[in-house]
Amino acid sequence: MHVPPTPNERISQILSRDWHADILEFLRTDLPRLCAVLLLAFVLQRLVAFFVGRMVRLAERQVDNPQRASQLRTMAAIIRATSYGILGFIVLLHVLSVFSIDLTPLLASAGVVGVGIGLGAQSIFKDVLNGIFILVEDQYNVGEIVKLAGLQGTVEDLSLRITRLRDADGTLYIIPNSQIGTVSNLSRDFALASLSVSVDASANPDRVMDTLRTVAAGIRVDPAFGQIILSEPNILGVDRISGREILYALNLRVRPNQRDAVLRELRRRIVLTFESSAIPLGNESSLLILAKDPPGPSDPWSHTLPNPQPATVPEASPATEPPSS
Repeated sequence: MHVPPTPNERISQILSRDWHADILEFLRTDLPRLCAVLLLAFVLQRLVAFFVGRMVRLAERQVDNPQRASQLRTMAAIIRATSYGILGFIVLLHVLSVFSIDLTPLLASAGVVGVGIGLGAQSIFKDVLNGIFILVEDQYNVGEIVKLAGLQGTVEDLSLRITRLRDADGTLYIIPNSQIGTVSNLSRDFALASLSVSVDASANPDRVMDTLRTVAAGIRVDPAFGQIILSEPNILGVDRISGREILYALNLRVRPNQRDAVLRELRRRIVLTFESSAIPLGNESSLLILAKDPPGPSDPWSHTLPNPQPATVPEASPATEPPSS
């Protein structure tokens, strides 16, 4: 005789049958999706680790350029952290979808939070993004002389958000990277040392150019400056004529950040050589020199007029009274 199951037995049978069906459905559809997501995430993680490792090894080979090595390490850390964060977020979303968890409230909340953060930290995001491009493109390094945002100085520190710049007066400028639109790097490849020499018009131009060529060639072969000057001096000749003043231009290609030292030495040697060669230096055309000669005997203006004596007015004699009758 068949005995009907009790209510508890009926519930347990239904639950066991439903759980069995759910497990089979999970093993047939959801588990392959989960394994594919995890496998793809693992492959992407290994690719990121490979490229990051290449960047770190490249930084270790930058023995002569520690600033560039520091930049490569910084970029490697940024790429690793950003990639891992994105991969983790994508894997989390797929895992939640595999377990049939509704993502709509989560995405809506994340969207609201993202909009708030984006509005509040828009300038910070721009700073960081521009800082990444500065590092990737190697626009400038620490220790180089640059012009940024209308300011010129030496880069003391470089991060993803700000650049610290110190000028010749010792003033420290902190510039957000989002405000850097144009970069003028004065410390790359070479610098051009240009000098204009003012000479009086009475000097022979050919002699002046020969003298300048001799002075520039002398500093070129000087052991103290031979490694600084990169090419032969270029004497451009007469550059401008202004009254009795003639300007001669010359150029020297030197190593970066060494232009001022070469120009100071070149000016010193030019002054000494011109003095010994009796080549007069020029004066500005706007400078007027007046020579005052001592007055001669024929100079009509040399005679001093006698000081005029003040005229004396005689005092009036007192009026005499008429005699009384």
